Amino acid sequence: MKKSHLTGEDDLASSHITPAGGNVFADLGFPPQQAKAMLEDADARIAKSQKLKRDAATAIAQWMQSEKLTQMAASEILEVSRPRISDLVNAKLGRFSLDTLVAMLLRTGKSAELVIH
Repeated sequence: MKKSHLTGEDDLASSHITPAGGNVFADLGFPPQQAKAMLEDADARIAKSQKLKRDAATAIAQWMQSEKLTQMAASEILEVSRPRISDLVNAKLGRFSLDTLVAMLLRTGKSAELVIH
């Protein structure tokens, strides 16, 4: 493993890990109220992104069902591997970018539109 030229420690070494459910912004030294607001904002943005991904994945899965496609047939049409289709139908959406899901959705013949409010 590569060593840091500054500390001599492994580059991946960390002096602090924020526990699950913790507030990384508070750990970085932001005042409590600001850290709380920043965490709430980050959580809201992540939730919106995850919803977009879920919506795209659901539309693709519904298309597969309506067309009675096997995972292999869908993978050929969507130009991805069969294991990627398995990840999609098993809702392993962390393995997909929104761009990838939209590209797959467009290959189904559906359209997608991002509305900015």
